[in-house]
Amino acid sequence: MRDKRYALVIDSRKCINCKACIVACRAENQVPLGHSRDWIVEEHRGSWPKLLASFEPEQCHHCTNPSCVRVCPTGASWQRDDGVVLVNEQDCIGCRYCVIACPYNARFFREDKGVVEKCTFCAHRLERGELPACVETCPSKVRVFGDIGDPKGKLQELLATRNYRVKNPQTGNGPQIYYLL
Repeated sequence: MRDKRYALVIDSRKCINCKACIVACRAENQVPLGHSRDWIVEEHRGSWPKLLASFEPEQCHHCTNPSCVRVCPTGASWQRDDGVVLVNEQDCIGCRYCVIACPYNARFFREDKGVVEKCTFCAHRLERGELPACVETCPSKVRVFGDIGDPKGKLQELLATRNYRVKNPQTGNGPQIYYLL
C-alpha cells in the first residue's frame, strides 16, 4: 500500500478575505494574539473607480525537501512520512535557524514558550480522520486538502484540469501548496 502525501490546492479567486481560516486555526491550535500560522496576502491594483482586490491564503507549504528541517541543529524540525512538517517543542532550543531558512515566512518564535511554531495541517485532526481547521471552516471552499499521490483524488483532478503555480520553486524545497490560476 502506498503512503499518503498530504498537500493543499488553493483557489484564491474564491477567497473573500473573511479570515475564518485564521480564526479557526488560532482557536484550534491556541495560537497567541499577534501571531498566525496562516494568513491572507492582500493585493490592490488600479485606481478609483476601477479597483481590483485579490486575496491569497498563505501558510507553511509542507515541502518535500524542507530547508527548515535541514538547518535544525537538534532535529526539532522534522517531517512525517505523510509529508507534514512539524516542530517537536521538547527538542526546540529557540535558535530560529528554521525561521530564517523558510522561504515562505511560515514560522514564528513564541516568546512565552521559547520555541518556534508553524502550521501543522492540524496533525491532531488528521489523526482522527478530520480535515485541517482552516479547510473545514472556509465558507467559500478556497482550500482543497488531500493526498497528492491519490490518482483518483480531488487534488489530482484539479491539477490535471487547471493551470497552477507553486511559490518559490527555485529554492528546491518542493512546496506542496498549489495555487490555481
